[in-house]
Amino acid sequence: MKTEKPEHNLAVMHWGTYQIETQQGKLTGVSPVEWDSNPSRIGESLPDAVQGASRVRRPAVREGFLKNGAASREGRGREPFVEVSWEQALTLVAGELQRVKHAQGNTAIYGGSYGWSSAGRFHHAQGQLHRFLNFFGGYTGSTNTYSIAAGERILPHILGDLDTLQRQHTHWPLLAEHCELFVAIGGLPLRNAQVNGGGANDHALQHWLQTLRARGTRFINISPVRNDLAAVADADWLAVKPGSDTALLLAVCQVLIAEEHYDRAFVDSHTVGFAPYRDYLFGKGDGVVKTPEWAAPLTGLPAQTIRQLARDMARHKTMINIAWSVQRARQGEQTFWATVAVTALLGQPGTPGGGLGFGYASTNLAGAHRRVFSGPRLPQGRNPVTEKIPVARIADMLLKPGEPYEFDGQTLRYPDIRLVYWAGGNVFHHHQDLNKLIRAWRRPETIVVHEQYWTAQAKFADIVLPATTSLEREDIGSASNDGFMIAMRQHIPPFADARDDYGIFSELAARLGFGEAFSAGRSVAEWLRVMYEESRPRAAEEGISLPDFDAFWQQGMLEFPRPDAPQILLQDFRHDPLKHPLTTPSGKIELFSQTIADFGYEECPGHPYWHEPEAEFQRTQALHWPLHLLSSQPRTRLHSQYDHGSLSRKTKVAGREPVWIHPQDAASRGIHEGDVVKVFNPRGALLAGARLSEAIRPGVVQMSTGAWYDPLNSHDPQPLDKHGNPNVLTEDRGSSRLGQGSSAQSCQVEIEKFVGTPPEVTAWQPPVFVTRER
Repeated sequence: MKTEKPEHNLAVMHWGTYQIETQQGKLTGVSPVEWDSNPSRIGESLPDAVQGASRVRRPAVREGFLKNGAASREGRGREPFVEVSWEQALTLVAGELQRVKHAQGNTAIYGGSYGWSSAGRFHHAQGQLHRFLNFFGGYTGSTNTYSIAAGERILPHILGDLDTLQRQHTHWPLLAEHCELFVAIGGLPLRNAQVNGGGANDHALQHWLQTLRARGTRFINISPVRNDLAAVADADWLAVKPGSDTALLLAVCQVLIAEEHYDRAFVDSHTVGFAPYRDYLFGKGDGVVKTPEWAAPLTGLPAQTIRQLARDMARHKTMINIAWSVQRARQGEQTFWATVAVTALLGQPGTPGGGLGFGYASTNLAGAHRRVFSGPRLPQGRNPVTEKIPVARIADMLLKPGEPYEFDGQTLRYPDIRLVYWAGGNVFHHHQDLNKLIRAWRRPETIVVHEQYWTAQAKFADIVLPATTSLEREDIGSASNDGFMIAMRQHIPPFADARDDYGIFSELAARLGFGEAFSAGRSVAEWLRVMYEESRPRAAEEGISLPDFDAFWQQGMLEFPRPDAPQILLQDFRHDPLKHPLTTPSGKIELFSQTIADFGYEECPGHPYWHEPEAEFQRTQALHWPLHLLSSQPRTRLHSQYDHGSLSRKTKVAGREPVWIHPQDAASRGIHEGDVVKVFNPRGALLAGARLSEAIRPGVVQMSTGAWYDPLNSHDPQPLDKHGNPNVLTEDRGSSRLGQGSSAQSCQVEIEKFVGTPPEVTAWQPPVFVTRER
């Protein structure tokens, strides 16, 4: 096992590990570690941002809340703040928690905290919050993710648990040796693979893509955006219409069966439900045969191109990967199911050069030739409250307490939330239709937020507690499939009056009568030692021999040995499906799922399906709002983290988030490179900076997510966002009743050149502060 010298000052971020330079308690520089083959540039934003003007300096309470409590909730996002002492702030928070618990019970507390927060196994804000609330008696939580909820819900019915499958993806070295054709649905964007939950020490995606290409692998990029596979310059580009991937894959399946290119033996032995799926493809029931000619007008691809794609897949060792972004749309579950169906018909799951993937390049995790071991864990305890909502349904929950909704075969009711507690994350980044969210956000009686920076979520809170960054505390950096463990020393003192989340919750727990239970009587240093030592037996089970804690802390860095042999996804299942069944109801790949069919959902009838009523609705929307907006992950930040940093600022156009548009669409609207433009639809409007590119399909525009929301006039029901957060425009509607995931990619807009002097961007400025005596 490789170790590092103690003098190396290392800091772990979700996008990489860096050597830290400081002078007199100030962060002066960061540099990538030498073992990272393609380091992310996001770290460049740290020096000017960590101790910059956007930091939350002291505990702050919204002025109206100090005077009138919950009666002032309409003032969220509109009123100034009052900086108060920690004593007063903690007294307020403890009092609100007790009040809500005694009046409505713990179900009325929403422990949101969805988001990446800071890297580190102990100071992960969500884990700290959930541990605290569990000891307090529980909370209403959430399930699944904004990133891939539709996939997370469909795959257990038809293939297996996504989290498990992702960690078992075929390793890149085997693909480099055996793969002949790599079909990338949604591309393989390097920007997404910058990050990994808990740390990304070696960014190897570019290396492996170029290695595969050098060894003869052909790449096909199926995406409206050519740059989604920029790492392979000569990749074939099929510029498919957004939202039509399911139609494309259904047509591929129809060709494979009609021309007898499918693996009949594999289908018979490893799948169930072939007959009803075949009947659907050939029009039994609806009279529509799902041929390439049927799919051509839906996808914007020639029928012969679709037919040839199916033939090429069948003739080669083919890996088919589908990006997470593709399922963040209406009927997003169907794209994953159809991908599974294509690969099953090809008969290649479990082979070294073929099969399927769900997220190669969506993070730095999938396919990494590293051991699965994730590192130390903070025990969170048990939540006595059983209520959970699909994470992307938070606005509906707040707006519709007590109302029923359908979810993955269940009929549930939204709880009546009176207090929202959030530590880490930014719902004003993740959630769709921000104007609807703001209406919902003003419903609870109390909103408490731990934050490092004055994001929109902090500005729309009642009580804001300043939290430390990972540079201002000690922790352990480690992540699944990353292969490293880093001793994260404190590099700079806490900024102003900031405290770490553990310290905040320890004081609150003491006030509420469970301080010893929450902290176990341990300091941060003692927790790190205990967590590390408790992880050593788990590491040993995976072939990793960890030194004792003192040796690790002195060495500073450990690199685990690579796996003895590269892994192949579903290899054991392929060799013997009876001895190594899947976790699906049948133990096999389900081309037809009786479980799902029994749910009775029109939009999801039991097999991969094209829902024509939804498609017709989207076509009707396009008659009025002719540009399809795609909201992608940014390359200069992680979601909204460090949008205020130097790297992100450099990519702005006239201070605003860029919107990429094809020159034909720009010319017809009188828009030129660098113009400030207004992007709008019935849900809202924003300003952006125009970037013209032929690398995007005409009729499609693209913006990155993560620009801090910056309303021009917060008293307007639909204020203009001056900065360019695309979630002002995206629709807050579940992917389907099955997954209830985000459908952000199903969004139609119009764009026009902004006339006049654009308003100043103030997104990164703190709110107005007043004294309590005002």
